[in-house]
Amino acid sequence: MPALPAMLSKNKPFYVPWVLGYCRTQGARNDEPRNPRSSFPIVGPVIMLSKRIIPCLDVRDGKTTKGIRFQDNRDIGDPVQMARFYYEAGADEIVFYDITASSDRRDIMIDVVRRVAQEIFIPFSVGGGIRTIDDMRRVLLAGAEKVSVNTAAVLNPKIIAQGARAFGSQCIVLGMDVKKVNATKAVPSGYEIVIHGGRTPTGMDALAWAQEAERRGAGEICLNSIDTDGTQEGYELELTPLISENVGIPVIASGGAGSIDHIYEVFTKGKADAALVASIVHYETYSIRQVKQALHSRGVKVRMTW
Repeated sequence: MPALPAMLSKNKPFYVPWVLGYCRTQGARNDEPRNPRSSFPIVGPVIMLSKRIIPCLDVRDGKTTKGIRFQDNRDIGDPVQMARFYYEAGADEIVFYDITASSDRRDIMIDVVRRVAQEIFIPFSVGGGIRTIDDMRRVLLAGAEKVSVNTAAVLNPKIIAQGARAFGSQCIVLGMDVKKVNATKAVPSGYEIVIHGGRTPTGMDALAWAQEAERRGAGEICLNSIDTDGTQEGYELELTPLISENVGIPVIASGGAGSIDHIYEVFTKGKADAALVASIVHYETYSIRQVKQALHSRGVKVRMTW
């Protein structure tokens, strides 16, 4: 990539890339971090960002677990060992969800976070059981780069702006568990937010909530379709572009990866910035290297060195 002064001499717009979501720009109000893609144009060529492959480790009682549509979970391994394996295999990031912390109303798995931080040297985010700024601080001090808020953000939306002010928007991920429903006045998109690990419908519209969270300072969205979760039948290709094309922050697609074609489609048709993968790599259908090589050969920009 050319040096920044050379880029500034061009006459086409480009935007400063982000590493872990996006950064607040000058001029934003304290309670409203801005997105550089919409509010911080710079003159220069367009920059293409690499698509990210992110293994997802759902953790329950200290073990990685996997289910289908949030049900029938079974234990499949040690989260620390699996994180190390995926780091060495070329993962761009790793996501950990303590899947019962919110529904059980207990604290996050800080011991697991600390152990993972000692083993891997790529960004990782942690969600589940994060309800306060102090919870966020504990997770970040334990070694995570990002925190993901889902149920807590729905119940207390102010936590998004509070976290963005305290730690920067790049640290705040909005987790969204979404289910397809009949469109109503309250849910005009036909996609409803569900909380407490898929147990509690909220009557909230997914698109409206994503846009509100961005305004409040979320730096990234992890968009999980309950309908496709664990099915290995493909990502939700109506929901994903609906959100991706109507927010200005990165969107991680989650739920349904069963083949490389599915990942290719969510990047091209779904307009996702990153793809969460679970069953496809947990059960060794494909390695991360195979996924990246196939995407690269089809013209999708991915990180090929590790």
